[in-house]
Amino acid sequence: MKAHHGTEESHAGLPEAMREAVDRFAEHLAGERNRSAHTVRAYVSDVVSLLDHAARMGGSSPADVDLVVLRSWLARLRTAGAARTTLARRGAAARTFCTWAYRERLAPADAGQRLASPKAHRELPGVLRADQAEALVTTPTRDPDDAPLVLRDRLVLELLYATGIRVGELCGLDVADVDRGRRVVRVFGKGAKERAVPYGAPAEQALDAYLRHGRPALAGSRSGSALLLGARGGRLVATAVRRIVAAAATGAGLPRLSPHGLRHSAATHLVEGGADLRAVQEILGHASLSSTQIYTHVSVERLRAAYRQAHPRA
Repeated sequence: MKAHHGTEESHAGLPEAMREAVDRFAEHLAGERNRSAHTVRAYVSDVVSLLDHAARMGGSSPADVDLVVLRSWLARLRTAGAARTTLARRGAAARTFCTWAYRERLAPADAGQRLASPKAHRELPGVLRADQAEALVTTPTRDPDDAPLVLRDRLVLELLYATGIRVGELCGLDVADVDRGRRVVRVFGKGAKERAVPYGAPAEQALDAYLRHGRPALAGSRSGSALLLGARGGRLVATAVRRIVAAAATGAGLPRLSPHGLRHSAATHLVEGGADLRAVQEILGHASLSSTQIYTHVSVERLRAAYRQAHPRA
């Protein structure tokens, strides 16, 4: 497999046992794990870099790659200015190689198991304006002839935006989890923690229409107690929800959007509307207030952008 010139030189300079291990690892990725040529090249490049570092520290085989070597390798990369995304990718490649080497009995232990992953910085998805969110939830996602699915999709969008719940929490809702008298849904979040999340009048209208004319038409032997059903009557799955949101965004002429983007939009609009941060924390199901505080940054940035655009002395 063709590698970058620098990688080829480093590969050629490795001790024989390391060189053979890299070649076998590449065959494992391409053959047994069916990885693409691009992915194999990236993994090989990272592993060659690791083994070259180990060799410079006196190692001669994969057995010499221990936690000290792994950490000093990543530290050297960080000192050289590698981005967090690069460090995270290289750390993942190193752990995959270490696990493989241990399974193949080329190493006495899986050193990568104890290697903490440098977390890549995650950008927040773009936040919709309130008018964009309204356009999204009211845009038809399919042919009007599919009336039950149209009603189902509308409810999916209304609930995601009204409650800010996660896609897995949405799919897990049962009919009994909806308290229509109080307009709240009972949600089971991470760690099976239960919380009650309110929703508004538009979502209630969508819910009423779906329960009257949508769910009965979709329900079948596989439906059980699930609130949201797929076209074949089973519980709606996350991949289908992502397709619904993407189709609605396209139909409304908006940038590509995910259910998580709707969650971010809901949270940001709550903060901008003056909601108490603790209340938003409870609605979102965040274990820590620090997770919720990021929405204050999103909100302030939007205010600053509006100020820069509109104020004559900005």
